[in-house]
Amino acid sequence: MVLTDLHPGFGKKVVYILDCKVCGETVCRRGMLAVLVADGKTELFSTDKYDRSSVGVVPEMFTAKNCSGGVVGYHVVLPCMKCLSSVNNGHHCMFHSSLVSYCYRLDEAAGDFLLWKQLKSPKDDEFMAIECIR
Repeated sequence: MVLTDLHPGFGKKVVYILDCKVCGETVCRRGMLAVLVADGKTELFSTDKYDRSSVGVVPEMFTAKNCSGGVVGYHVVLPCMKCLSSVNNGHHCMFHSSLVSYCYRLDEAAGDFLLWKQLKSPKDDEFMAIECIR
């Protein structure tokens, strides 16, 4: 099933695969390039599903399991009212753009970049990373 409750402006965004810059472990296969609603200048990646097999969750922080415990992101537990009332993608899992490397996830059927409007729901998306465009 394809995502249906995504704001139309986010459907045209490309889906990214994110890897820890230190150890190379894939930490997310459903990344979206975003900016913080609070300041609009800080770029990061957000997701609605991170890779539980490679990300360790220390309360509200994400670490790459095969790494030396370096923090690659965080989880927003309670968004502020400004964020909740602004147009947002609904993601509460964030990855620091300076701590992850990224590549475009491919839409194998179309042979092009996968867009969020084409992405299956988190529970139906069982993508196994074979290759991406770096």
